[in-house]
Amino acid sequence: MDNGHFRERLLAREQELVEEISRFESNARESRSADVEDPIDQVTSSELKAAAFQEGTIAAQILSQVRAALQRIDDGTYGTCADCGESIEPARLEAVPWTPYCRVDQEKHDKTDSQQLNENPALQS
Repeated sequence: MDNGHFRERLLAREQELVEEISRFESNARESRSADVEDPIDQVTSSELKAAAFQEGTIAAQILSQVRAALQRIDDGTYGTCADCGESIEPARLEAVPWTPYCRVDQEKHDKTDSQQLNENPALQS
């Protein structure tokens, strides 16, 4: 497997995410309410700010995963499933180069996450 190829992709994605996070945070902070805003404008402004922070949070989570994948390249464990130890399919790494799991184990994690959300709706926000 060509880890150099994946390192380049991950480094490029890392840079994109850093820029996105900065932009989301800046947009959220700069979206000040106008002096003369009616209640509808205030709600809209508040929702836009919340959405920008949420997008920034998602980008930060992916950034953490990208950096962990770069660390796995350095450690020599990149491309090996963190759960079962089997090789991660090359097509999966092409699609999601920061994944720590093979498709089967990712599906298990997704199912567990979904069940936890269904059991605790407070986690959905």
